[in-house]
Amino acid sequence: MTYYYRLGEIPPKRHTQFRQPDGSLYHEELVSSLGFSGIYSNIYHKVPPTKVKGIKASIPYGYKILEGYGLKMTHLKTADVEFTGDDYLSARLPLMVNSQCIISLCYPKQLQMEDYFKNADGDEMIYVYEGKGEMHTQFGVVPFQKGDYIVVPRTTIYKMEFDQDSTQKFLIVESKMPIETVGRYRNELGQLLEHSPYCERDLHPPVRLSDLDMTASEYSMKIKKGAELHHYIYGNSPFDIVGWDGFLYPYTFSIYDFEPITGRLHQPPPVHQTFQARGAFVVCSFVPRLFDYHPLSIPAPYNHSNIDSDEVLFYTEGNFMSRKGIAQGAFTLHPGGIPHGPHPGTMEKSIGKKGTEEYAVMVDTFAPLYITEQAKAFLDEEYPFSWQ
Repeated sequence: MTYYYRLGEIPPKRHTQFRQPDGSLYHEELVSSLGFSGIYSNIYHKVPPTKVKGIKASIPYGYKILEGYGLKMTHLKTADVEFTGDDYLSARLPLMVNSQCIISLCYPKQLQMEDYFKNADGDEMIYVYEGKGEMHTQFGVVPFQKGDYIVVPRTTIYKMEFDQDSTQKFLIVESKMPIETVGRYRNELGQLLEHSPYCERDLHPPVRLSDLDMTASEYSMKIKKGAELHHYIYGNSPFDIVGWDGFLYPYTFSIYDFEPITGRLHQPPPVHQTFQARGAFVVCSFVPRLFDYHPLSIPAPYNHSNIDSDEVLFYTEGNFMSRKGIAQGAFTLHPGGIPHGPHPGTMEKSIGKKGTEEYAVMVDTFAPLYITEQAKAFLDEEYPFSWQ
């Protein structure tokens, strides 16, 4: 859950007359989640958002599950991937999927998106592994840089503009459920509590309304829905917004602003939790921190059977103390049903160490994940046997 925010001009009361300088009405749009029961925002357009100029053919935009892969510890050797495609949309490479989420890499060559994009299938969490730029949306402009999580509510219309001097590399998690701050970090009114590893000051909403390309004759928008991209043409900018207010909007949170929770003995992964998608998955941030300070502590994690979830780790910076042979930019998947733990020798090696400089993003899903055909090229066939 985010906090109340407003940007631009809005009327004193919602659902009331709000007139343009020529005397005509502005056009109010309610963007709501969970029907009318979730968070929402009210947006005010110059032109009705329903004015469609044309509809072009839809194209497939999905994935294919790798048949017969089975239940295995998995290492995806994606560390050396330079690009996954040309445009931001064509560059999305789904690697692991289930009924609730899609985990993809997106390393585009092009420095600007060709089309406006709306994901009508789910929320998105975009982790900026490398890069810098601005996400233009109907809610305004969201600057981003390396280490940022960009949380994008479903049906947000956006167009990315990338810094000309940077390479763009993104981890994208699409979710059927809303992506939220963690429930146990909030009080009954939604404010983040004192024990939370971050606070509202660390959540960054849009900084200004977008004036991107306001004079074009038409606007091309790709809408993701049901494993297809649906191509709509509008005669007016989707960013013709004079103001909005509410709780639903895109925002960023930097992994570098996550304050780690440590203890005398080894702390379990929930202390690293950053976001939740209720009933679907959790997201955790592993960041530099002091190790345990019991005189007989073992900083490396213990062996674990995660019987109710699959665990994905994306390694972003530093060396992960419990793993050998895993490079930055690679993934591991430890599925529920078989125990996982530190590689041989890493437990003894961790004893006496005072801290770690690692960064990693973890996604724990509550439904089994499936490897895609697109991930096949990156499989490390020896990884399941690397604990010998």
